[in-house]
Amino acid sequence: MKKLSTSVNQTLKIGRLLAQKLSGGEIILLSGSLGAGKTVLAKGIAQGLGIDQYNVVSPTFVFLRVYKGKHFLNHFDFYRIGNPKEILALGYEEYFYSDSVSVIEWPERLKFLLPREFLKIKLIVKTRAGRSLEFTAKGLRYKKLLKDIYEDIRH
Repeated sequence: MKKLSTSVNQTLKIGRLLAQKLSGGEIILLSGSLGAGKTVLAKGIAQGLGIDQYNVVSPTFVFLRVYKGKHFLNHFDFYRIGNPKEILALGYEEYFYSDSVSVIEWPERLKFLLPREFLKIKLIVKTRAGRSLEFTAKGLRYKKLLKDIYEDIRH
């Protein structure tokens, strides 16, 4: 599924709509180049979970920030990870496989540690048109989630 976002506010709204369908324990991967809007989308998800979006900042230098809302939000940013072994030291499994929602920026850095099931959103910068958000789901739970959010975000 693809969705075009033509503004920051629209990207935030997509994140909020997605968050409304989350029940806890989900893993959301955000992929895209620098400046593609990954953190903006994470802020929208946080806002949808009842977390003040202005408190949500990119965790680039600390790898992880945890926020309390309707569900805990684990916001990972693996941009500065050079080797997946660095992620092992975080005890990532305790976060990924919990009742919290985990949002992961730069998931390609996980390599062999990538979860088997997830919802992935690839953000692609279009010139003046905005950003294209490409949704893919891996696993039955995430295919159902994608189907559930389709009607809300396609408009």
